[in-house]
Order: sequence, then structure tokens, then C-alpha cells
Amino acid sequence: MTDCVLGIDLGTSAVKVTAVTAKGEILAQEGMDFPLSHPRPGYAEQDPEDWVSATTISIVRLILKDKLVPDQIIGVSYSGQMHGLVLLDSNNQVLRPAMLWNDTRATQQRDEIMAAMGNRFIEITHNAPLEGVVLPKLLWVKENQPEIFRQAKTFILPKDYLRFKMTGRLALDYSDATGTVMVDMDHQEWSNEILNAFGIPEEMCPQLVHSTSETGNISAWYSEYSGLSTATRTFAGGADNACGAIGAGIDRATKVLSSIGTSGVVLKYEPNRHTNYDGVLQFEDHAVSDAYYSMGVTLAAGYSLSRFKKIFADKEDFAEVVKSAGKSAVGANGLLFAPYIVGERAPYPDADIRGSFIGIDGSHQRADFVRAVLEGIVFSFRDIFDIYERHGNRFDTVVSIGGGAKSPLWQQIQADIFNVKVVSLTNEQGPGLGAAMLAAVGVGWFKDIQECTKQFVRFRDVYLPQPQNVKKYQQLYHIYRKIYPSTKEITHELMDYRRMQYQ
Repeated sequence: MTDCVLGIDLGTSAVKVTAVTAKGEILAQEGMDFPLSHPRPGYAEQDPEDWVSATTISIVRLILKDKLVPDQIIGVSYSGQMHGLVLLDSNNQVLRPAMLWNDTRATQQRDEIMAAMGNRFIEITHNAPLEGVVLPKLLWVKENQPEIFRQAKTFILPKDYLRFKMTGRLALDYSDATGTVMVDMDHQEWSNEILNAFGIPEEMCPQLVHSTSETGNISAWYSEYSGLSTATRTFAGGADNACGAIGAGIDRATKVLSSIGTSGVVLKYEPNRHTNYDGVLQFEDHAVSDAYYSMGVTLAAGYSLSRFKKIFADKEDFAEVVKSAGKSAVGANGLLFAPYIVGERAPYPDADIRGSFIGIDGSHQRADFVRAVLEGIVFSFRDIFDIYERHGNRFDTVVSIGGGAKSPLWQQIQADIFNVKVVSLTNEQGPGLGAAMLAAVGVGWFKDIQECTKQFVRFRDVYLPQPQNVKKYQQLYHIYRKIYPSTKEITHELMDYRRMQYQ
């Protein structure tokens, strides 16, 4: 057995722990699901202890089943779902269920932030205060659960709570911290102006560290609990999208990441911290030192497809359901799907918009509906590409990861709708590999992420745009763009109706 590092990828519905050698070889991988709660429309919550239990079980399996030697696990780093709010009391005990990135209850608080600060807020953070990010949710707790807010000593994000349970040390890396919309991007520190404006005590904000910063060894308690050695070092890690970009080799401005997970992300490497998309796209610190990234998010990308499958093809193989879209044609025989089933973020920051199929007639078959979902998700990504292009950005390569990279059909749809070459990875491990790469740099195997990328990241399939399909999709995309303004009013009224049922 050789020395290895662990990359822990704490997602929305599961954790995955990957053991990687200095050559970039995957020794073993284990994972476990955990539940997601939707107690009311627009709410999304989890018990942070479920993250700890699932991660620990995965590590125990690596040691017992996969025969990893604890003394040869020399480093651990983390990737985590962004924007989840975990509140801790003075004894570092969790005060309430974590409010996740796709929790959209804080619309009122978002409006309060913009009413109080307006464009000054975006000048400081380079971001808009969307419902799903931390500050509006903090204000929601302050206004709706004041006793819990009074008890809160600090807040932390999901992966950082997990790391705290493994090490006993609280810290937050910059790539996740900038997503709280409480960091001054230009000065790289918590913004006193924002904290003072909304009554957030500065001492509630955790220490900021870089993604490759060492964050302590495995504690004696967690060593006994998991089997890891107390000699194992931990490193801060990064937000899942930052780690996904690292694991996908997004190392220059002409490459863009297309990631289809529960949510969907179009992510671009940014070399200049002063870049500002006026809050339409998110702008964050990268997990790579002295670099940044921007991204647009579709809230329900893979989630739209998984919900469709759950309802209409629950017993069928997922890959076969996706493959069945090949029985349809470009444009799904005139059927369009808008993937707004949990609201939307970019380019429409709208918690109350909802999804729709448009153009259904009696001739449509299930394959048309499947294809419409695949295409609708990619059309929502095309919206984000349009924003980049309006800012003068051009791309020569799209690196596809997640569900969209598992299907040749779906990758070709991306190439045709984006009208850009699409490539996939030889050994896609996504954010988990990015986390492992941060640990690999942290333990000294490589001098920086760029050197590690040359060893760890390899590309395979290439999909080129097909001109005849590109032309058809350009026509269809023109129609797709009309769905949001056409359905906004009616879906908002339906959401008001649903909320009335809970009063």
C-alpha cells in the first residue's frame, strides 16, 4: 500500500470519499446518501450530524473493506455544497437544521438587503443577495427565530462543520466565504459595512483561510470514531464548484465548465478580482491561490431529470431513460421544457418562478418529454453563455462533468446548443478529485494546483457542433427565451396559492 490523500465531497444528497495517490490514481472510493427535508414549499434543510455519520461510515469502509492503512492516509481535504447555513451556540452545538443552497424562503430578506444598500452591496461583494446564500438566511433566522439567533455564537458552512467535527477547529475558506455575500471582494476580508448594516456581529464570522491552508490534524476523538490516524493532516478545501473546476482542469479563461448535478453550473476561470457582472452572475474566490471564478447557476438541472424519472420511470435504469431521448428528434418534436421547478437563479433571480412543458400535443411520446428535459437544462445554460458573450468573453472548449458527461447524446446536445467543442474527462471524479488535489498540494506532493493538474487531469471524448443541429437549436432557443416572461405571472400566482394552504 502506498501513501494517499482523501478528497471528501460533501454534496446535497450524498458524500463521496476518494483515496488518491501522488500519481493521481484512484485507490478506492466509498460514499453514502443522507436525507433532504422539505418541510414547507421553498424550504430545504438537513441535519448536519447526518453529514458526519455518512462521512465516517465511508471512511470506515475505506479502512476495513478497501484495506487502506490509516498511517498511509497522510492528508484530507474537502469539497462542500455551497451556501448552507449551520448555526452553532457557545458550545459549538448545532442550533437548528442547516438551511441549504436551494432553500428559497428568504425572499423578503433579500429585498430588505437591496432596499438598504442597493448597488453599494454589489460593489462590495460583486454579488447579488440571492435567497439561497447565507446573509439573507441569517436575517431570516434573526427575524423569524430570534431566540435561536440570540444563542448563535458563530455560523459555518457544511464542509467546514464536517471538518470541525474531525479536527475541533473552526475555519472557513475564501471560496466558500465569498459565497456568503458578506466578504469585501476587493479587500478580501469580512465587510464591516455589510455586517454593521444588518446587525451581524463580526465575532459570528469564522476565521478566513486559503483552500490549501492546513487546518489541524485529525482529533483523538475522531481518530477513535473513524479509525483515521491523529497524524493525518487536514486542509481547508473549497466550495464544490471551485473544487469541481480544479478537478476538471479549468485553468484558463477560454475554457468553461458545464456541470450537471442536482443544480447546474456554468463556471469560468477569472484572473482579475475586480471583474464584476453586476450580481447577475456569482463571482467568487477560487480554491486556486490568487485566482477567482464566476458562475451562473440553474437551480434544478439534474434535479429536473431525476424528478421526471421518479414520477414517470421510477423502476427503470437511469441511463436507459436518458438514452431513450435518442428516439426523439432535435427540439423534441416541438416540445420545450423550462427547468424552473425550484425557482431560478441565473439569469432570473426568481424564487417563485416554476417549471413548465410548453407545446404538448397528442402526438408526443415519452421520449419527447425526456429529450425536452435534456434540452431545456442545456438551454438554461445557454442563457448563462449569453451573459458571458455580452461581456466580450469567448470560449474554445467546454469541459462537461456530472450527469451531462455520462451520456454521449447529452454531450452532443451541449455541443450543438453551445456551438462549441465539448470534452469530457478520462477519470471524472468532480469536486472530490479537486478536494484531493488540494490535499496533494497541501502535503507537498506538488508546488501548486497547476503542477498537480498536469498529473491528475486527463481528457477523453470530444464532441464537435453539428452545423445542421446548431441552426435548429438557435431557432428553438429564441423561442425558449420567451418562456420565462410568458409564465412568470401565472407561476407566481400559483405559488401564492400554495403558500395560502399552509396558513
